[in-house]
Amino acid sequence: MIGEALDWPTLRAERTLAETDEYLVLDKPAGVSVAGERHETDLVRIAADAGEKLIPVHRIDKVTSGVVLLAKTTAAHGPLTRQFTLRTVDKTYLAITRSTGLPPAGTIDLPLSVGRKNRVRIAAPRDDITYHPDAARWSVPPPSIRPRAFPSLTTFTRAWHGAAHTLLVVSPSTGRRHQIRVHLAWIGHPIAGDPLFPDDSHAPDQRTSLHAWQLAFDDAAGARIHVTAAPDEQFWAPITPELPVDGRAEVLRRP
Repeated sequence: MIGEALDWPTLRAERTLAETDEYLVLDKPAGVSVAGERHETDLVRIAADAGEKLIPVHRIDKVTSGVVLLAKTTAAHGPLTRQFTLRTVDKTYLAITRSTGLPPAGTIDLPLSVGRKNRVRIAAPRDDITYHPDAARWSVPPPSIRPRAFPSLTTFTRAWHGAAHTLLVVSPSTGRRHQIRVHLAWIGHPIAGDPLFPDDSHAPDQRTSLHAWQLAFDDAAGARIHVTAAPDEQFWAPITPELPVDGRAEVLRRP
């Protein structure tokens, strides 16, 4: 989908995961923004140009694929957005890091801040990041935290690891911009293909291996809605030689 012209009726037909009169859940392709880009890769604008008004309930990065919840009406938008504010929504991502050595499960408890050029970073000196092996937790002591920091918490389980990459199932407890990408990079485990943290192995056409896999929220009647989007082949590309198609389902059942 990256670099391709987007046709809203086709995208909607192929990527709708759930829909009612109140909301639409889409499997967003990588390379498409949810909103705010003001050009042909802005999902909300593409829909509007085709005659459909949608209001983002939350956002995922342009380079990230997967589940996105959009409200169809202003009345529906408020209650749905409030669930994200109250952190009653369950969000699960898949990430492939270009590294090994992560524990079977871990917690990244590192505050974030926004610096020059709107760049998101850890709100503490890198050298002050401490790994606590007994708890498998990364944190910084309170005196090290800079002003205007936002508490940010990410947990993960290791689903698979190979010679040079690791597949993680990631749950962000908070919803800061670029949270998963920055947290993993700053503990030394950047996501494969991430343009925020490139390396010499980054291919120009390689997508970022971060995918919004599962989302659970409450509808207007109080029923819990669970939605899952399977990652595409481009997501799996860094580890396909070691983890072929027939091994993926088993790996994702383990966590």
